[in-house]
Parts: sequence; structure tokens; C-alpha cells
Amino acid sequence: MRICLIEDDLKLGAALQASLQHAGQDVLWLRRGADARHWLAEECFDAILLDLGLPDESGFALLKHLRGGGSQTPLLIISAREGLEDRIQGLDLGADDYLVKPFVASELMARLRAVVRRVAGPRASGEPEWQVRDIVLNERTRLVTRDGQAVELSKTEFALLHGLLRKPDSVLTRRELEAVVSPPLEGQVLDVHIYNLRRKLGADCIQTVRGVGYVVRQ
Repeated sequence: MRICLIEDDLKLGAALQASLQHAGQDVLWLRRGADARHWLAEECFDAILLDLGLPDESGFALLKHLRGGGSQTPLLIISAREGLEDRIQGLDLGADDYLVKPFVASELMARLRAVVRRVAGPRASGEPEWQVRDIVLNERTRLVTRDGQAVELSKTEFALLHGLLRKPDSVLTRRELEAVVSPPLEGQVLDVHIYNLRRKLGADCIQTVRGVGYVVRQ
């Protein structure tokens, strides 16, 4: 799994990162809410571990921001706050589980696996694969391949490609494409992401319709 660990405590963060990596996980460790907002807007993760006591904002505020923006990434709160009100608030804001510190690494991994299974399970039957020519996008696993080879995309690139593949041979206007990303893109940022998609998937994967927008042809 690719895990985003948001924990400001240096000692605990380093220990958690080492423990998770030892278990074979790919871990990005962040210490501030602002950094988490940036990375989670640009990259895809299989799970999020969130501490509530961040130096620049409340973990609750970050959680509310993520769920309000449409993120459904499995999220486990890890906190020394053991009060019932904190646990209820975290779950009501959209956390999938709440683990009170201190805890052992084996329990953390077990809860992570359970959360990912529980969240992914119901989606598996309702989220199709989208394929145009040799490009395949799987919504559940968030895996993109071209000619059978995995292609790593940012969260924004994934959303744009998903929008295009859902309507092959239909020209999507710039405004329509900008709106598939949350928050919507502005200015010339869309062109940069289209350029990156072409660089990763091939120059012929997305065609420009001048004065209108972009299209993926069957």
C-alpha cells in the first residue's frame, strides 16, 4: 500500500514510518496540515494515517477539508485523545477508524488492512474499468496502464484522464475538464496537466480541438 502518514511528533513519526516500511509499505511522512493538503491534492494514496494535533491546524479541520473535497481515501485517525467525544467527532467527519495512542504496530497494520478492505469492497462492484484503445483506467485500484504497462499519474492527472475516457470521441470543453478536478483548475494549469498526460501516455493519446477543448479518440 501507499500510505500518507500525517504526524508531527518526530520520534513517533520516524518509528511509524520505519515500522510501516519494514512491513513492505510505501510511506510518505508529513508533519504539517498545509503539506498534507498539497500532497493529497496532487497524489493518490491507498490510505491516510492522521494525527489530530498538527502544528498549523486541527486534524479535524484537515479531515473535514478532505471529505468536503470529495476524497474517499481510507483514513485512520491515530491520536492520544481517547475521549468519546473526540472519537465520535472523528468518525462523524468521515474517518474510517480511530486508534488511540499508544498502540502496537501489528494492530495498526491490521486496522489499516481492515479499513482498506471495508472501503474498497463496496466500490468494487460499482466502479468499472474504462478503456480506450490500449489505455485502461481502473477506478477502484486507481491503476492506469498503457499497453499493459503501469503509468503513475498524479491525482489531478488521474481525474482528467478519467473524465476523457468516460466520453471517448466526445470533445470536452476546457471548462468541463477544469470542473472534474476539486478545486477546479484555473488559468493555464489545465494545459500543463494535458502536456504531462501526453508525456506519460504518448503524444497521440489526447487530441486538441482548437478553440474548444480536448478529446480521446477510439
